[in-house]
Amino acid sequence: MATPPRFTMIGVAGRRLRVGQWDPQPAEKRADTARAAHPLVVLGGLGMNMEMLEPIAERLPCRRIISFDMPGIGGSPDPIFPYTIPHMALTLAALLDRLRIDAVDLLGISWGGAVVQQFAFQHRARTGKLVLAATSAGGTMIPGNPSMISKMLDPMEYSVEKALRRNLAALYNGGGADRVSLNAATAPSPLGWSCQLAAFAGWSSAPFLPLLGMPALIMADEDDQLIPPANAHFLHNAIPGSALEMSQGGGHLFMLAQPDAFIAKLHRFLEGSDSAS
Repeated sequence: MATPPRFTMIGVAGRRLRVGQWDPQPAEKRADTARAAHPLVVLGGLGMNMEMLEPIAERLPCRRIISFDMPGIGGSPDPIFPYTIPHMALTLAALLDRLRIDAVDLLGISWGGAVVQQFAFQHRARTGKLVLAATSAGGTMIPGNPSMISKMLDPMEYSVEKALRRNLAALYNGGGADRVSLNAATAPSPLGWSCQLAAFAGWSSAPFLPLLGMPALIMADEDDQLIPPANAHFLHNAIPGSALEMSQGGGHLFMLAQPDAFIAKLHRFLEGSDSAS
């Protein structure tokens, strides 16, 4: 088990963000004594507060893990002005500067996959390995279930606690047979939700994907109704030398529905050789 997270408010790039850090467990208390080359940045999906990432963090005791709540999500204040995906990639770079971290590995889940793709392009020298889970290339994506997509456009469906639980069950489970616990979920603000949607709507990574030269792993689930698996194949074909890992039965948040299987694949990639295959 990883050590308990430390949550702090940090001012960076003109914003106040709630930042979470999970320190690696001391070597004498864990079975894996290998020293991680880089900290791992984990960015979650649309409206996901950091507490929902705990099942991943607790299964990576050998890693220092860093995350933050997007503006208007979890404990981060509402954005004062709209933002773009490239701006959030620059914000992540500024946060790493504040934390005195030169290079990181990246795990982007769903919406968070957009930010880590952009960061990997803008800051290739600071990127070790790249993992993209249940995500897409943005504007070129193959759309998912129309009823899910249409409901996402109404922020009041997700910023009111009662409606949040009902809708997240459909949105995050996303067709999977295995259920995801939503006990840790907190409602985003309407503005926070809307700004996340707007940032993703105007973004695409398709032009720069062939320029990504770092080891990359694409992970997806065959039963994902929100971001169909065809998007993972697009990313895999566009990123040179990338690896592709498909699962089944986990739905959109397969990494939380099937955390042990997900972590086994993630750990093998992160701790393995420097090249994907």
